Amino acid sequence: MGRGEYDRAMRLALAQLNPTIGAIEDNVRLIERAIERAREGGADLLVTPELSVCGYPPKDLLLREGFVARCAAEAKRIGETKTAGIAVLLGCPLAVERGLGNSLLLYRDNELLDSYDKRLLPTYDVFDEDRYFVAGKRAVVHEIAGVRVGLSVCEDLWKGEDVGFADQHARDEDPVAALIDAGAQLIVNPSGSPFVLGKGRRHRELLVRHARRHGVWVASTNQVGGNDELIFDGHACVYDSRGELVAAGPGFEEDVLICEVDPSASKEAHPVGTGTSGEVHDPRLEAPAEELLFRALTLGVRDYVRKTGFERVVLGLSGGIDSAVTAVIATAALGAENVTCLAMPGKYSSEHSVADARELCERIGARFVLVPIEDAFEGARVTIDAGFAEIGERLLGRALPDIAEENLQSRIRGMVVMAHSNRTGELVLTTGNKSELAVGYCTLYGDMNGGLAILSDVLKTRVFGIARWINEHSSEIGAELGFGSPPIPQSTIEKPPSAELAPDQRDSDSLPAYDVLDPIVAGLIEERLSPGSLVARGFDEATVLRIAKLIDRNEYKRKQLATGLKVSEVAFGFGRRMPIALGWV
Repeated sequence: MGRGEYDRAMRLALAQLNPTIGAIEDNVRLIERAIERAREGGADLLVTPELSVCGYPPKDLLLREGFVARCAAEAKRIGETKTAGIAVLLGCPLAVERGLGNSLLLYRDNELLDSYDKRLLPTYDVFDEDRYFVAGKRAVVHEIAGVRVGLSVCEDLWKGEDVGFADQHARDEDPVAALIDAGAQLIVNPSGSPFVLGKGRRHRELLVRHARRHGVWVASTNQVGGNDELIFDGHACVYDSRGELVAAGPGFEEDVLICEVDPSASKEAHPVGTGTSGEVHDPRLEAPAEELLFRALTLGVRDYVRKTGFERVVLGLSGGIDSAVTAVIATAALGAENVTCLAMPGKYSSEHSVADARELCERIGARFVLVPIEDAFEGARVTIDAGFAEIGERLLGRALPDIAEENLQSRIRGMVVMAHSNRTGELVLTTGNKSELAVGYCTLYGDMNGGLAILSDVLKTRVFGIARWINEHSSEIGAELGFGSPPIPQSTIEKPPSAELAPDQRDSDSLPAYDVLDPIVAGLIEERLSPGSLVARGFDEATVLRIAKLIDRNEYKRKQLATGLKVSEVAFGFGRRMPIALGWV
């Protein structure tokens, strides 16, 4: 069928869906609603995200008996009963000749047109697709409404270039080149690409490069929502053959983006519902980093709580910056009525810390509960000192607090929070940031207690940036959440960071200033640089070596860390696999 037989441009629909991994019936309902929206919008083709039937990444669910067969059966049912008058591309794991494919199924008018298996399988960072899938071997191009549409899946377009792993695919055939050779005019790319700060711009640049190099249109859609550690940001987009943005979907929310594609006409498109000025705004590129982080973390919290069956959360609120930002994000994610904040002052807590914590809760509307720990600490001290006396060790409290006494305070707070969780059923949110977790400035079975670590991939300086952004945009955020003034007290932002476990304690007593520590941590963890490379950048050698040793020495703590939301290139968690016992610096 030739293009000349159509009197209008092709209409393409890109679905940003929020699946729950393994909840096949719920995911199918999302897909069916998207099909109806696309059909109502006059779309010729709807593209759903990578593995949309089962959710991404399904991990070892793919090895469970009956799982893949059930996914395939549901995809078949959708394709054969729901695609009248429209073509639909479904992401589904599929049994293939040599094993299991990360596949696309193309249906139209309730008939299967073809299938496509992802050709480049990422195995780095959080990806482990070689464990489950076999790589596809063929290019697939089909004509839809007069446009020759080439199929690809996520990595087929990125080839690891977006995250610095291009060498992994150096010997593989280029799926894009194969699609061009097969005559593709439009390449569609359903993805399950986790949010990483900065990666969005690199994705956009790669799409533009493909469009301009090959003179084709390129369209990408991504899963949206949180699945365990990973957050998916949506941000669907379409570029014409000149590499100009034609349409862009919103970030961090479900949507069906519809636009017109006409490669044979003026190489321009007419987005549906985007105005008449011709200017298309891209929220992925225009939003500041702090906004992207805030919205990503909010979505990550909301979905983790919802998808694991919880409704309410509890956290320790110290009056410091980390717990304040955690409380605001939790409120944005779940509503103030579902957030409980426990202020647990001890012997060395300052009055302004409790006052700041109370004021924050008043501003955001969360429940404030005061639970002093001094009596509990004294009781624990008496019990522990009896054992110390038995073995001739120095008793607690006989000098300025040492590490044992400091950690005991933290562990009592952890005990209080966990007891509250056990009684109420509220999920515990931990508040530690990446800087502290990197160097072990945290307490096992104390402030590390919890089910979800919201800021575990956010450096301390970034936490301050998010706090300032929240306050500067409080009118906008407050309109959504119901508060009218900056929620975080200014004194919380301005006062020197302190764990308040000893008299007049400051973080700087034990650590370099965060504006020095953070770039060293980022260099060692996220850039994977050697200490020598950081010294060459101008950092003090002794400081770099000290931080490097602290990072290695505290790996055992991070192995016991609660699930943490990933927002950087390298997060602590299953994507970073380091030995605990090691002899390399």
